[in-house]
Amino acid sequence: MGYPDALYRAIRHPVTWMGGWLAFLERHLNRTGWSGRRRRAAGILALALLLGGTALVTTVLEWVLLPTIIGFVLLALVCASLPAQRSLHVHVEAVAKALETGGLAAGRQAVSMIVGRNPDRLDEAAVARAAIESLAENFSDGIVAPAFWIAVGGLPGGALYKAANTADSMIGHRNARYQAFGWAAARFDDLVNLPASRLAALWLLLAAVLARADVGGAVRAVRRDARGHRSPNAGWPEAAMAGALGLKLGGPRVYGEERVEDAFMGDGRPAATVADIRRALTLYRLACWVQGAGFLAVAWMVGG
Repeated sequence: MGYPDALYRAIRHPVTWMGGWLAFLERHLNRTGWSGRRRRAAGILALALLLGGTALVTTVLEWVLLPTIIGFVLLALVCASLPAQRSLHVHVEAVAKALETGGLAAGRQAVSMIVGRNPDRLDEAAVARAAIESLAENFSDGIVAPAFWIAVGGLPGGALYKAANTADSMIGHRNARYQAFGWAAARFDDLVNLPASRLAALWLLLAAVLARADVGGAVRAVRRDARGHRSPNAGWPEAAMAGALGLKLGGPRVYGEERVEDAFMGDGRPAATVADIRRALTLYRLACWVQGAGFLAVAWMVGG
C-alpha cells in the first residue's frame, strides 16, 4: 500500500524522526577541531544514543500495544512502515518510464534520485544498470533486512535496524567530515546487514525459478562474484540479480568526480535496457512474495 502521503505530511515517517535525532547529535558531537580518535569516539557515542533512544521508545510502545487485539493490529501497522517495498518499486519504475518518455536526460534525472553516482557520466545503458543495481541492493537493506530484524526482535528489532541503516546513510561516508565520526555507523551497518544480504540472494534465486529466469546463471554469479564486491553485503543480491537477468552489473563507477573501482557481478550483457529494468522489477516483486511466504511458513512452524 505504501506509506500514506497525508500521514507523512502530518507526522512524517519514523525514519525521519531518527534522522532528525541523529542530525542533532552530529551537529553537537562532530567537531572539526578534534583529533580523529576523539571524533571516532564521538561517533560511537552518537550511534549509541541513537540506538538507545530508538530501543527505549519502541520497547515501551510494544509493551503498551501488544496485550490487546487492537493494539496488536496497530503494532503490525507500525512495523509495516519500516520495509519500503512500494517506495523502492516506484522509484526504480520511474527510471524506466523516464527513459521511455523523456530519453537519456530524463533517465539521468530519475536515476539521480536513487543513486549517488554522477548522472552526467551515464549513458542509457549505464542508467539502466544503475537502476537495477540500486533495486538489488535496496531490496536487501530496505526490505529484507527490516523484515528479518522484525521477525527476530519485533518492533524494537526492526526499528533498531532502520536506525543503524539511517546512520550509515547520513554519516557513514568516507570523506573528511565523516571518515572518523561515521566509522562506527558504517561498520555496524555492515554487521547487521550480513544475514539479510544472504537471505536477499536466496529470495531472488527462488524468484528466478518462478520467473523462469536464468537460475543457473544466478547461482554461478553469487558463488563466483558476490564476495568480490567492495561492500561485504551488496554483492549478494546484486550478483543474484545480474545472473538471473543475464547481465553484467557493478564494475567501476564515478561518484561526483571520484572514480571507484569495483568488481563486476555476473558475466552477461553490459548493455542493459529499459526492458531489463522491467524484468528486474518483475523479479523483485516475486522475491517480495517469496519473502512473505517464507516468513509465513516460519511463523506457522513456530506457532504450531
